Amino acid sequence: MHRIRSCALLVIFLVGLAACSAAATPTSSAPSSAPPSVAPGDAAGSAAAPASLTIYAAASLKGALDKAKAAWETAHPGSKLTLATDSSAALETQIEQGAPADVFLSADTTNPKKLVDHGLATGAAISFAGNKLTVIVPAANPAGIKTPADLAKKDVKVIAAGDAVPITKYATQLVADLAGDSGYPSDFAAAYTANIASREDDVRAVVAKIELGEGDAAIVYVTDAMASTKVVPIDVPATANVPATYAGIVVKASPNASSAQAFLDWFAGSEGQAILAGFGFLPPP
Repeated sequence: MHRIRSCALLVIFLVGLAACSAAATPTSSAPSSAPPSVAPGDAAGSAAAPASLTIYAAASLKGALDKAKAAWETAHPGSKLTLATDSSAALETQIEQGAPADVFLSADTTNPKKLVDHGLATGAAISFAGNKLTVIVPAANPAGIKTPADLAKKDVKVIAAGDAVPITKYATQLVADLAGDSGYPSDFAAAYTANIASREDDVRAVVAKIELGEGDAAIVYVTDAMASTKVVPIDVPATANVPATYAGIVVKASPNASSAQAFLDWFAGSEGQAILAGFGFLPPP
């Protein structure tokens, strides 16, 4: 009897041991190295996180940016764009002094490059648009301006921008180019400069003075002439015209750098290009 009881206990022990061993054996599972699932678009970085961005931009971009703001905010719920437009040179200086901008969109490549060179930008500048120049006169054209050559006529009041404003650099080059064309007097550049009656803070202020009849003519961007119903454009010879290149950067101090970069890429991309084209801007060279 004692031997039978011992055998029974041994059987119970062995059965229990087998059960414990089976419970400790792990079940089959997917390899731990399998990649986690990724939401569509995340891997490509196409989705910008909702953010409030402050965009500093050249005055000539205002119309296009008003439309871009509406499109961006609609496509990115929870995002908000605050636009500040002025002379590119003035905005560049403000950013150097610590103004809280996230993106800077300039009417030239020089001012963005300054910020890149000073270590105040994230990455290189991105060219996003082109433009050309034209002469504008008030709708009534009291000075009887017919060609750019008339900008050198006696008593013509020319409205220009400040020396540091990009339009002034382009206009100066245009005047030099015209001075070399046949049909223009040898002193054309000097006579044009002598006719400058005032210098404004930015190109929109220049256009406003011509609209009000406070000047006879001005050299502005083609897009500025298109945006006004109160001025008449005077064509500039294609051989003398000066292409303008617009470029932008993400400000290094931006607290929303990834969203700021996403906006700049979007504005320079197909959707932004479509908006810019609607306002007369050209693709970047």
